[in-house]
Amino acid sequence: MEEIKNEVPVAEAPVVEAPQEKKETKAAGVRINASVKPEDFDWDAFEGGDVYGSTDKKAIEDAYGATLSKVVENEVVEGEVTAVNKREVVVTIGGKSEGVIPVSEFRYDPDIKVGDKVEVYVESAEDKKGQLVLSHRKARTLKSWDRVNEAYENDEIVKGFVKTRTKGGMIVDVFGIEAFLPGSQIDIKPIRDYDQFVNQNIDCKIVKINQEFRNVVVSHKALLEAEQEAKRAELISKLEKGQVLEGVVKNITNYGVFVDLGGVDGLIHITDLSWGRVNHPEEVVALDEKIKVVVLDFNEQQKRIALGLKQLTPHPWENLDANLKEGDKVKGKVILIADYGAFIEIEPGVEGLVHVSEMSWSPRLHSAQEFLKVGDEVEAQVLSIDREARKISLGLKQLMPNPWESIREKYPVGSRHKATVRNITNFGVFAELEDGVEGLVHISDLSWNKIKHPSEVVAPGDEIDVQILEFDEQNHKLSLGHKQLVPNPWDEIEAKFPVGSTVEGTIASTTDKGANITLEGDAEGFAFNRELIKEDGKQAVAGETLPFKVVELRRSTRRILLSHVRTYQEVKERAAASEAESTKKAVKKVNSNVEKTTLGDIDALAALKERLEKGE
Repeated sequence: MEEIKNEVPVAEAPVVEAPQEKKETKAAGVRINASVKPEDFDWDAFEGGDVYGSTDKKAIEDAYGATLSKVVENEVVEGEVTAVNKREVVVTIGGKSEGVIPVSEFRYDPDIKVGDKVEVYVESAEDKKGQLVLSHRKARTLKSWDRVNEAYENDEIVKGFVKTRTKGGMIVDVFGIEAFLPGSQIDIKPIRDYDQFVNQNIDCKIVKINQEFRNVVVSHKALLEAEQEAKRAELISKLEKGQVLEGVVKNITNYGVFVDLGGVDGLIHITDLSWGRVNHPEEVVALDEKIKVVVLDFNEQQKRIALGLKQLTPHPWENLDANLKEGDKVKGKVILIADYGAFIEIEPGVEGLVHVSEMSWSPRLHSAQEFLKVGDEVEAQVLSIDREARKISLGLKQLMPNPWESIREKYPVGSRHKATVRNITNFGVFAELEDGVEGLVHISDLSWNKIKHPSEVVAPGDEIDVQILEFDEQNHKLSLGHKQLVPNPWDEIEAKFPVGSTVEGTIASTTDKGANITLEGDAEGFAFNRELIKEDGKQAVAGETLPFKVVELRRSTRRILLSHVRTYQEVKERAAASEAESTKKAVKKVNSNVEKTTLGDIDALAALKERLEKGE
C-alpha cells in the first residue's frame, strides 16, 4: 500500500488531465509537447529519472538556454522597460532577473513607457538580494561624449532637459552631459523669465564644443532662427509694398518697434509711428499689442522688412485749414526746444518752428530756453507757410510792440538813462534799457581812465547810468556812453598841474625805467631815472618826498611827466644867467669909459702903474 501511495502522486503529476490542454513551448525552432496521453506516458523513463525522454530533454535545454543572455559586468547593453512607476523603472536585458533603476535617471525623458528600449550599464550581475544592478545614467555618461560629438558633426537636433538656471543662462542635460544654454540663445525675442524653462525638455542644437575641457554650448534660438528663416523667405516672397498686415508688438527700443508678423519680424522706425513728434515708441504702442501695419519696403537679400503705422491714417497737413496764411495768429503747445528755436504743435502732427531770433526784439543772442519750456501754451504769428514742403515758420515777437519803432522819441541822443549790464566782452559792455532795447558801451566810453578790460569797472547785473550817443535803427543797434556822465578828471589835472609848475610828490614805487610819483589829490605822475638824480648826485629812492617840475601832460595816455633834476638845475641856470648879465653890464661900462679917456689920462695911468709895480 505504501508503494501505491508513493507512486500515485508521481504518476499523476505529469498526466494532469483536468484541463486537457496542450502547452507548447517554442525555443530554438523546436516544438515540445508538454502533455501526453496516459497510455502514451513512458513510465520506464520516468522511473529512471528521465521525465521528458532523451529527445525532448535535449530540445528543452537548448530552448531554455537560448532565452538566457550572457550578462557581462561593467558593459553597456540595451534593455527593455518592463514596468514604470513614480519611483522606479524596471528594465530587463534578457537575463533571469530584471534591474531596477531610479526614475530620477530618466528626468530628461518623462514620457518613458513600457516597451521602450534604453541603454543601461551593468554594475553587478547579482547583488546580495540576487538582484541585477543597472544604471542608465552611467550608460549615458559613457556614450554621451561620442554622441555629443556625432550630433555636433551631423548638425542634429537633440533633446535636452533643463536642470537649473545659472548666471547668464541655463544648464541643460544632453545625453547625460551638462551643457550650457546662454540666455541669448534661448529664444529669438528677449526672455524675461528663465525659470519657466526649468525642469522642462527643450530641443536644441550643439553649437560649440571644447574638447579639452569637455564643455558643450547649445542653442535653442538656432532652431527658431532656421524655422523663422524659412517663414521669412516664404513671407517675403509674398510681400508687396503698401500691403497691410497684422502683427504683434514683440520688442520696443529707443529707435523703433519690432513687430512679429507670424514668425517674421518687421521694424517700425520711430519716425513712422505717428505723424506727430514721438519722444519714445512706448508713447504709441505697448508690448504684445496687436496692431495693423503697412509694408513700406523690404529687402529679400538682407531679409529686412520696413513697416509703417502712421501711413494708415491721413497726413494731418491734409486736414490743415486751407485758408491759413501768413500773418494769421495760431495757438499751440511747445513740444520740443532746441538751441536754435522751439517747435510748436498747432494741430496733431502739424508743427511750426519759432526761431530764437523771432522770440524777442532784443538784438542780443538768446537761447530758446530763456523764453519757453516744453508744455507751454503760446500764441504765435504765421511768418511763412510751405504746404508742399509742409513747413511753417512762426514768430512770437510780432505779437508784441516793437520798441524800435519809437526809439528816437523815447531815447533821444544825449539823454541820460538807467541800464542793466547784461553781457561783458573784451571790447565793451551790453546794457539793457528795457526788454528788447540794448546798447553797447564801448570800452573807450566806459571810463576816462585807461582800463584793460570792462570787468575792471562793471559786472553783469550792475545798474549803470548811460548816455545815448548814436542810433542805428535799421540794424537795431544803439551806442551808449558811461564816462560822459562824469567830469573828465584830466580837465582838473591840467588846471591843477600846468606844465612848468613845481609840485611836491612822493616816490611810491620804482621800475627799471623810472618811478611812479604820488601827487596831491591822489594824482599820479612818472619820472624817468635820469630825472630822479638829486643835487648831491645820488639817485632818489622810494618813500622820498621831493619837489618835481611838471614837464609834460599827455592827455591821450593819461600821464604826467615829472622831473626833480629840473627843480635845482633851473636855479643854477638862473644864477648863472644873472651873473653873466652883470658881467656883460660891467664890460659894457668899462668899454664906455675907455672911449672917454684922454691921452693925459693914459699917461697918468701909466705912471700910476709903474709906481705900483715898484711898491711905492
